[in-house]
Amino acid sequence: MASPLVRLVRLPSVVTVPGDVLTGAAWGADPTVVGGAARVASSSLAYLAGMAVNDWADRDEDAIERPTRPIPAGEISAAAALTVGIGLSLGALALASVRDRGHRSLGITVPLLLSVWAYDLKAKQTSAGPWTMALARTLDVLVGAGRAERSALAPAGVIGAHTLLITLVSREEAEGASRELATGALAGVALTTAAATALVARAGRPGGTVGRALQFGSVAVYASVMTRAGIGALRGGDAASAQRFVGAGVFANMPLQAAMLAARGRAVQAVAVLGSWQFGRRLGRKVAVT
Repeated sequence: MASPLVRLVRLPSVVTVPGDVLTGAAWGADPTVVGGAARVASSSLAYLAGMAVNDWADRDEDAIERPTRPIPAGEISAAAALTVGIGLSLGALALASVRDRGHRSLGITVPLLLSVWAYDLKAKQTSAGPWTMALARTLDVLVGAGRAERSALAPAGVIGAHTLLITLVSREEAEGASRELATGALAGVALTTAAATALVARAGRPGGTVGRALQFGSVAVYASVMTRAGIGALRGGDAASAQRFVGAGVFANMPLQAAMLAARGRAVQAVAVLGSWQFGRRLGRKVAVT
């Protein structure tokens, strides 16, 4: 079994973060190598911080519904989990302060962290929860855009929409998604697929046959994975089916990232993200990501 700390921060799912930042950079202002690496690392720490704070905030509920998580299982104390969350958040801010062509990403990283903490501590229990999580993922893409955040709003919106979709389902994963929610999730997958297809079609940098294959093939992979998971949630109607949908959705934003990267002529990065997607999915079978 993986170590308690690895399970606390859901370490395998952090592979979904670099693609956000790379997408923002591809559609916004290209960072330097050092600046880009600092942004990727900063967003990754913010993501891991959110996972630790989530378990700290949910410790009483988890004692009943998810007793095998590290805090209720007695493998990590609540105080230690909170300390991990605070430390990772401070690390994210420190890396966001690294100058890249005279610009820092603090202006996006600070609201990103605020949205993450707000979701974990309060919004999760309200109707604003899914929207807060979608905002966090949208900001994660914009971290990579540098001073050209507006140019990256469209791909950030697509990835945020996917996050909204899986967060809505995750609210019922302990009991099992209702038929209405599962049907709505399938409709959401169709809408997200349509938006992604339209976006890459007008991106203006097809990159020849290979580029188009990467663009539209990645969107097709996303649609296939999420549709199968949605149909499973619809047919199953139980907690396991809903959890499989959410688990698939955690990693399925990576084919979306690959499509957005390929649409901007970043074929190598797109292939790397798709490779990381497969790697993350395999690790996700060993360490729970929901």
